Amino acid sequence: MHQSDQDIRNRLLIARLPAMPQILVKLIEHLQADDLGMPELAALIAKDAGMTGKLLAVANSSAYHRHTRNADLEQSLVALGTDMIKTLVISDSVFQTFNSFPHSNSIDLRAFWKHSLSAAVLARDAARALGYAHPEEAYLGGLLHNVGRLALLAAAPKEYAFNFTARDDDDLCAVEQRTLQITHTEAGAWLIERWQLDSFLADAVLYHHEPSERLESSHPLIRIVRLAHVLSHHADDATMVVDASALCGLHAGQAARMVESAARQVEQAAAHLGIDLTGADDIPSPPAYAPPAPADPVQQRLNEEVRNMVLVSEVGQSLARQQGESGLLDAMTRTARILFDFDSAVVLLENPTGQLLSGAPTFGVQRIAEFTLPLSKGGPVARSALERRPAFVQRARHQDQLGLAEEQLLRMLGTDSLVVVPLVVGPRCLGVLVGGVPGWQLPHCQRRERFMQAFGGQAAAALENLLLERGHARRQLASVAEEFRDASRRVIHEVNNPLAIIKNYLSVLDGKLARQEPVGGELAILSEEIDRVGQLIGSLADQRTPDAAPRPLDAAKVVDDVLRLFRGSGYMPATIQVVARMEGDGAIEGDPDLLKQILVNLVKNAVEALGSRPDGRIEIVNRGHVNRERRVYLELVVSDNGPGLSREVLANLFSPVRSAKDGLEAGANRGLGLSIVHGLVKQLDGHIACRSGSAGTSFEILLPAWSGAGATPAFPARALGSA
Repeated sequence: MHQSDQDIRNRLLIARLPAMPQILVKLIEHLQADDLGMPELAALIAKDAGMTGKLLAVANSSAYHRHTRNADLEQSLVALGTDMIKTLVISDSVFQTFNSFPHSNSIDLRAFWKHSLSAAVLARDAARALGYAHPEEAYLGGLLHNVGRLALLAAAPKEYAFNFTARDDDDLCAVEQRTLQITHTEAGAWLIERWQLDSFLADAVLYHHEPSERLESSHPLIRIVRLAHVLSHHADDATMVVDASALCGLHAGQAARMVESAARQVEQAAAHLGIDLTGADDIPSPPAYAPPAPADPVQQRLNEEVRNMVLVSEVGQSLARQQGESGLLDAMTRTARILFDFDSAVVLLENPTGQLLSGAPTFGVQRIAEFTLPLSKGGPVARSALERRPAFVQRARHQDQLGLAEEQLLRMLGTDSLVVVPLVVGPRCLGVLVGGVPGWQLPHCQRRERFMQAFGGQAAAALENLLLERGHARRQLASVAEEFRDASRRVIHEVNNPLAIIKNYLSVLDGKLARQEPVGGELAILSEEIDRVGQLIGSLADQRTPDAAPRPLDAAKVVDDVLRLFRGSGYMPATIQVVARMEGDGAIEGDPDLLKQILVNLVKNAVEALGSRPDGRIEIVNRGHVNRERRVYLELVVSDNGPGLSREVLANLFSPVRSAKDGLEAGANRGLGLSIVHGLVKQLDGHIACRSGSAGTSFEILLPAWSGAGATPAFPARALGSA
């Protein structure tokens, strides 16, 4: 393959050629499955508003002599008949596609459209005469038989503009081959395969200029399209008409009658499709013209470099849009095969340790997933990765340099030569792309080494972005998992508090029931604590949202409830005295459950710190209001006269601790609980501080004072004593 041949194929890739309309693709699928009746046609057409409007307009036109309009699609379809519907759908879809080609508006297409319609009608009539089972497929083949000329105009408008209007004969194909190294038949077949239409359609387009004697045993569709081409373009050449007619079992007289009939059908089809063919016969078809080859090889090389830069940029954007690693790797190998004409290609990625290249599974070469190549063993592939340079390996020339890995790759790719493109981004080589090519093609590949390096850089950049995104997603997942584990630890810690109270109250309840004493108060407390366990567990899945409007909370009542829990459960030793002084305004803003949770933790920690000392004392005091940063807070203090906390413990007092309580000094067991307390105080929009010394420990809590409605709420008075 010559360099200019590869160049025009590259230009075809980036020419933004249109896609085939989905309605035509679906229609062909139904035709091939032989399951297309009127209900299927109606369902298919109803999904395309433009096609529906077109068919309604034709059904209500004067050509069908309707005195009343058919507003209903089904009635219109019945009026048109299945054959006309198929013809209109195929024709309109193809001409929509024709009009979407780049540069199609810059040239007069009337003669092109007339020849395409003529070939389509003649192909359908020939298919019926031959007894071919799919006349609609033949009609489509006739319409598309010269679509390659539009593709070449889109890819090379300057070079091909004159020859687009030239006579469609063998001389044109010769000029195309000499100037572009690709004919319009090859370009058309390539485009149809890209549209993933039936393969015999591509063959029919590819061979419609072949001599008749070469097509005698070919597929019927190929022979039909050849006859349609001859009758639409060379009806005045008796020899060509006789030879092409004989391919389909027809004689010259039948062919002549088909040409006469086709002229009327073409006019009718053009009217239905809204195509103006006026003056199409007056447009001259000059002979093909081949301009002289450029004389300046330096300029030619510069042009190639510029085109390669544009193509690499397009490839990079295309690869960056791929989703997932498998999709990206498939796109990389598929693009490399197209750009560099590789017969096959695979990707080997560097493993995390940087010691191996491991095969990445791609479409068509699944066993590559089990392939590994040690970088330390040398060889052309390993050197390409280590030196960050493409390598060109031919079995015949480098037999003595080939290791087992290279031999395996040659067999896997079914080739005698390898091209190795390193995937380099910055200082890193992520792996290599290995393509299989015939040996005669290696010199051409070597001339494109810089282009291959640029492609490898774009592919590596897309791969690195994908790996970074995947790593980010993993880190996010790990962060979420860690947050859930932390939340679980906090909930387990907090659930232990009401569970301990429930356990103690069950013991009290057991004794009272044995003595036949009333247990209503204990049962109420048990119910409250069980509800609190449920709320704590539910908080794992349900984040609490703040109320839209703050409500007042009586801190003294919450303190009273907490002390009642500890006194009634027997959890607090008799040697410990608890004093609560909550005189004055105790109204704050917040959730009573959160404040209760804070106080339970602090009192429980104080009880554990005091142990069984005979003079143990715990105080909960309302110290009144404090102004801090232009906001009024209520100060609550929970203190004990225990042994105090060490400087090390104080330094990390509100940080979560993973250690168990046994064997720790007094106060060290407060780590996780105090971390939770700190978080709960922040939830209440408050502040907490700790003072500790040999005389004991006190926790000072500032909670937002109630300021709603401009007045202090009147809470009922209660007596708070000591135990």
